[in-house]
This record gives sequence, C-alpha cells and structure tokens, in this order.
Amino acid sequence: MFLSDRVRRRWHQSENTAQNLEPARRLFPTNRIRDAVYTRRGLKWGIPAMLLAAPYSAAVNLLTDHIEQGGPGWLHLVVLLCAWNALKMLWLGPMSLIALARVRYSEHVQRRAARREAESRGTPDEVLVMARGAS
Repeated sequence: MFLSDRVRRRWHQSENTAQNLEPARRLFPTNRIRDAVYTRRGLKWGIPAMLLAAPYSAAVNLLTDHIEQGGPGWLHLVVLLCAWNALKMLWLGPMSLIALARVRYSEHVQRRAARREAESRGTPDEVLVMARGAS
C-alpha cells in the first residue's frame, strides 16, 4: 500500500468523523461564534470577538491556581478546554481580517468589471450603482 493511499484513507476517515460530530459541534459557544464571524456580515466582528479570549484566559489562571492549592485533577481538562478556546478566539481576529480583505478585494474586482461592462454598453452610472447593490 502506497503512502498516498494511506493518507487518502485517513483523510476520508477524518471527514467522516467531522460529519458525524457536526450536530455536537453546534452546541459549543466558541464554534457558534466562529461560524457567525466567518459569514460575510460577521467578518467585521472578528476583532471584537478576540476580546472573548480574556475571560477564557482568566478562567485558565483561576483554575490553575485552584488545582495547585489541592483541587481535583479533572480540572486539568477544563483548563485545557479554556486554553484551547482562548487560542481559538485570539486566532479569530487576524483570520477574519484576512478574509475580510479578500472579500472586499473580490467585490472591488466585480464592481470594476461591472463598471467597465456598463461603460462599453453605454449604460448610465446610476443604473450601475443600483445593479450590484454596492457603492
């Protein structure tokens, strides 16, 4: 069996796992925030969503202190979950800005192409602005 076959098989297994976990994934608040931010309307909220990393970081500090003072060991899992969510929220801001820049650039290219097409047909500029809905 070739390496590429094994990689392909593992990739399909991970896709199946992701599809099976999709209903449970929707229950977690950071995933819902991430999904909302990665819409076209939500891209501008990526930087404010980064502020949600602060409560998760505070929870990590508080729980770590509690564990060091003799708290139960299972809290390590909660610390790990809070740390992961804090990193996810921190990563959300820059990634949403990059996505927003890409979307705005593609919208600019579409508007420019529509403007050139309208100029070649002799359409007035007022009709052009209303056609795409962007100003």
